[in-house]
Amino acid sequence: MAHIIFFDDDKWESLLPLTFLKPACELRVGINTIAEKWKIYLNNASHGYITNDYLSQKFPLQLSETNIAINGRLLPNANVLSLIKRLSPNQGLIYKDIFIAGVLKKHQFNEETYDIDLDELEMIDISSYDSRDIRFITRPQDIFSFNASEIASDFELIINERSSQKISETNRYFGLEKIFIEEGARVDFSILNASDGPIYIGKNAKILENSVIKGPVAIGENAVVKVGAKIYQGTTLGPFCKVGGEVKSTVFQGYCNKAHDGYIGDSVIGEWCNLGADTNCSNLKNNYGEVSVWSYDSSDFQLTGLQFCGLIMGDHCKTSINSMFNTGTVTGISSNIFGTNFPPKFIPSFSWGGSDGMDTYQFEKALDTINRVMQRRSLRLEQIDIDILTHVFEATKQRRSWEM
Repeated sequence: MAHIIFFDDDKWESLLPLTFLKPACELRVGINTIAEKWKIYLNNASHGYITNDYLSQKFPLQLSETNIAINGRLLPNANVLSLIKRLSPNQGLIYKDIFIAGVLKKHQFNEETYDIDLDELEMIDISSYDSRDIRFITRPQDIFSFNASEIASDFELIINERSSQKISETNRYFGLEKIFIEEGARVDFSILNASDGPIYIGKNAKILENSVIKGPVAIGENAVVKVGAKIYQGTTLGPFCKVGGEVKSTVFQGYCNKAHDGYIGDSVIGEWCNLGADTNCSNLKNNYGEVSVWSYDSSDFQLTGLQFCGLIMGDHCKTSINSMFNTGTVTGISSNIFGTNFPPKFIPSFSWGGSDGMDTYQFEKALDTINRVMQRRSLRLEQIDIDILTHVFEATKQRRSWEM
């Protein structure tokens, strides 16, 4: 059986704040995370990681005698899989100077420095391949930009001739062959329209009364769509999310609450976030111009090439009721945001405040909140997670200008 090593390359920083607490392969795009997709393609292969030092204890490098190294930002498909399967040991693939995959022996990994010895590899350049076959996430906005097509791709991968649970006659539905309901899920008195793309509803998920879902949409395991919600195409609710109001082309990574009314569009929301009632984001500038967002690798705002771009929110963030975010706002992890006006378009990690000014979310208080939230889902913050959060708190001090 194949053994995968997912490696983070030097573009890891460009995916911040979403990768502060995890490798790139653990980000959800479509129905599954990138790692989950590859594991399905490679028959539930075992795996390890090459990632930043401070993440390596939680995401360790576990090696086999022969390993398939895969760039953690690479989205799988049948074409790129066939290229990887043709590789012999000591061969690798590069695409436009990016190392994307290779087959390596155990001795070609340095377990102390978490490096790969590429000197011995025979590199095969596939730069001439269509970019639709070789597709990466490079910026956070790529996640919602690619999400609709990834839902469709994952849908075919997961379903694979399996039978859906029967849909209740209390619902109205269109495109029944593109609606898949896993065991234990409940859908009552709702409208499901899969005429433009599939709708996937995970195990034990609940779609409550008067909800409208227009595919492609993915509702994860144990997620809840609240009464009267409007879930538009390109949206993923990760596992254990509770979402109401109006949502379009947005990925909630998992364990998030947006239980009340408010609009979120063309956005990525990290894990363990809570959006207070009537939290809204703008996803379109008043002049219909190109949206710029904060880039961690350049420490400045960069144009996205997008007309629609809403909110990029790191893990463990909270907003108060009636919060509102400007087009292309980026928040770091573990920030508590409140106030009566638009906060800044870049909010550093561990911020406390809003439009009237920011202070530091004191670390022990932030940990206490995270613990309380996780305990509500019968989980707890482990020491390994505290160590990672401690590192990020210290590493992001320079972003909190009021501390300087």
